Amino acid sequence: MRPAQVRTAVAGALLLAAAGLSGCGLTSGSPLADSVQPGSIGKGRPLEGAQLTVTSKEFTEQIILGQIMGLVFKAAGAEVLDRTNIQGSIGAREAVKSGAADGMYEYTGTAWITYLGHTKRVVDPYEQWEAVREEDRRNGVTWLPAAPLNNTYALVANQANARKYRLRTLSDVARLTKKDPDAATICGGSEFSVREDGLPGVAKTYGFALRRGNFKKMDDGVVYTQVAEGAACALGVAATTDGRIPELKLKVLEDDRHFFPNYNAAPEMNSATMKKYPAIADLLAPITKRLTGAEAQRLNARVDVDGEDPHEVAKDWLVREGFIREG
Repeated sequence: MRPAQVRTAVAGALLLAAAGLSGCGLTSGSPLADSVQPGSIGKGRPLEGAQLTVTSKEFTEQIILGQIMGLVFKAAGAEVLDRTNIQGSIGAREAVKSGAADGMYEYTGTAWITYLGHTKRVVDPYEQWEAVREEDRRNGVTWLPAAPLNNTYALVANQANARKYRLRTLSDVARLTKKDPDAATICGGSEFSVREDGLPGVAKTYGFALRRGNFKKMDDGVVYTQVAEGAACALGVAATTDGRIPELKLKVLEDDRHFFPNYNAAPEMNSATMKKYPAIADLLAPITKRLTGAEAQRLNARVDVDGEDPHEVAKDWLVREGFIREG
């Protein structure tokens, strides 16, 4: 997909998202009713009297991160409205830009490519975050320091298919699409199929000769079980911090041409909110610093594998780490 096409697709999504800001998707929400107090963060309750809204996209990691942000604000004295679990990237992003929400955790790679329209990857994670922070200021968005957590894309296969088709790298996938095109089936979410940092870009970079219909769109959560079974999908699109990868013993294929950008999670805040409540930066900094890829994978597994509630997982982690206290 060429940059102009990406901009057109995003522009269309922005119009839909803008319309959705006045619809039920971003005007609904639930107040956080938890009785939580400051632990190592939030002492003196610097957000006392503030009314803040947090949002997120609809997948597990995003919901957990949104709950973490909301609980931190609550412990610091704010009244918090939970508007997490918004479908797609654009809707949550537009909520933060417009002020319908005050903040969320977003990924630097998503901002760099999908929102800001770039096609050239920034290799260094800090430099990418810095570039996003500087450019997004004009949009009324403030980026706080990023986490070590890098939730980048990957292609995965079950162990049997990895051995059968000799799959170790994405270059091996390109070879499979040409040598045995019927076998080269990839399952993934609909958003990945159109994003420049998704299928169009990776296919161009590696020279995938993927047959029409061999990319099978399905809910992101279903991809993992389908790849583990290995019949409908020889390969699947995965997030590298997903807890189902180790649980299902899936093999992550090496991105040997370094196509996928860094997707470090960072607080993406409405700039007016930050101007009014600058203490938010210090509240979130130690928490964001603690969010590693391995930690995210464990938290995600508690929801996707063990069936726990994302809100309770977020609260338990914050309490266990000493950031907040219950009661």
